[in-house]
Amino acid sequence: MSTFVDTSVWSLAMRRDTPHLTPEVARLRQSLRGAEPVFTTGLVLQELLQGFRGPRARDSIVDRFAALPFLRPEREDHVAAADLRNDCRTRGVQVGTIDALLAQLCIRFELTMLTTDADFGRIADHHALNLWRR
Repeated sequence: MSTFVDTSVWSLAMRRDTPHLTPEVARLRQSLRGAEPVFTTGLVLQELLQGFRGPRARDSIVDRFAALPFLRPEREDHVAAADLRNDCRTRGVQVGTIDALLAQLCIRFELTMLTTDADFGRIADHHALNLWRR
């Protein structure tokens, strides 16, 4: 199984003040030790960099992410993400633009999403998004 890790899990795993060992963080650590490939994309990297302060934190995040396979959305991914978001909206499910694109990348590349964000569960109720479950 190949995994895409959402910003919510990375944020918990990288906290220095109070590391949170949630089941999702434990799964991330296991994956990073070689159990399976872990993928990312620019939006997750950007969100993390925007959430942590200081040059040391920035350099550490950039260095860690350099080792991960990096997904680059194509035009078709943006179109499909808009379709996904619009479909969810017609079903009464609010989905953010970034979340729709991340979900679309996971669907396209057949990746399991590792997240603590309940919004992705609502997407998975209506679309072929595979979520990691404990």
